[in-house]
Amino acid sequence: MIGRRDFMEMKTQHERGVYKKDIAARLGVSPRTVSRALAREAEPPGKRPAARGSILDPYKPFINAELAAGVWNAQVIYLKLKEVGYEGCYTLVKRYVSPKRELAPDKATVRFETLPGVQMQSDWASHPVLIAGEPYVVHFCVNILGCSRRFHFTITDSEDAENTCEAQQRAFAHFGGATREVLVDNQKVAVVEHEVEEGKTEKLVFNKTWLDFLAHYGSRGKACRPYRAQTKGKVERTVGYIKQHFFCLHPEAESLADYNNKAEKWLADVADKRVHGTTGRVVSEMFAEEADKLLALPPLPFDTSYVEWRVVSWDALVEVRGNRYSVPDEFCGKKLMVRIGLDGILRVLDGERVVATHALRSLDQGWSVVPGHHANLWAQALSVQKRPLSVYEGVTK
Repeated sequence: MIGRRDFMEMKTQHERGVYKKDIAARLGVSPRTVSRALAREAEPPGKRPAARGSILDPYKPFINAELAAGVWNAQVIYLKLKEVGYEGCYTLVKRYVSPKRELAPDKATVRFETLPGVQMQSDWASHPVLIAGEPYVVHFCVNILGCSRRFHFTITDSEDAENTCEAQQRAFAHFGGATREVLVDNQKVAVVEHEVEEGKTEKLVFNKTWLDFLAHYGSRGKACRPYRAQTKGKVERTVGYIKQHFFCLHPEAESLADYNNKAEKWLADVADKRVHGTTGRVVSEMFAEEADKLLALPPLPFDTSYVEWRVVSWDALVEVRGNRYSVPDEFCGKKLMVRIGLDGILRVLDGERVVATHALRSLDQGWSVVPGHHANLWAQALSVQKRPLSVYEGVTK
């Protein structure tokens, strides 16, 4: 059953555009539960009613026997059930078998150690906290080196491609170099499509923004096989470590920037100095052996800004997120690129040239206008043609 805190997380993620099925997966509930809670705009009012019996119940011992015998194909089991009198649908059988697949012998995952500088694993998670005294659900992107287990994480308010690139870029800067590949789960911010059939990858399409980011650092993307998130078990376990240690120590902060400052200090004072449970070694000491195997960072960081296009209005203003910002009046009527940085800085570009820069403003702060941008417009508006007084005298007669 979901509680108040779970509902707050549902609502926050839904407002940020996260799919209901992804919200449900994170909270361990069904998509229908998420839909009902959002429609009700509150958590369930009372205890969940006792579950009704299923038509499948009498046949579950039969299914368990098939699984024990090595039959894991739900369709095959369904056909066998029909032969012994089952009259229900295939979907019930599939839902019963699917969670048990992790018990199949071929699901055992063999641990392997990554060579130095080869791989960084990346994943998103969320956690309820207090920001300036108010309840808030933050999102954090965890990035861990596969060899030394040194990790970095960035706390933000959105799980999109731009924040993914920014978090991974900050991790590279923290490590002082990039890895040759970055392993992710199949979240849409990195993997647009991933189809697998009969154990072979049929189609794998990465998010273009993420591909551009990887190319900038000389890395390549790699995605886990669908439903095999344990492939990146190192980062999965690190997510739990951060929740159980960092967020327990720091349940609140004044702002997201304050939270990230706390995270940087905790990484240096605690996480880097710990003895890793698997390797039995101090993380910072292992990293010292991996550091020189990382790829050198490029001279300039990747631009993680949101990109939009706007036509400049007749009064030399562009509208962005409900507010208006000035540009030089020579660009009236022209289509310009707008880049909105994750640091809150808005830049307007004509080709590669920045023609205006503003701090992003909230609606109640009003427009952002640089007086010099409207110099020509004001000159035109204030210019009055000089006429002899006889012209006006003729009008009054």
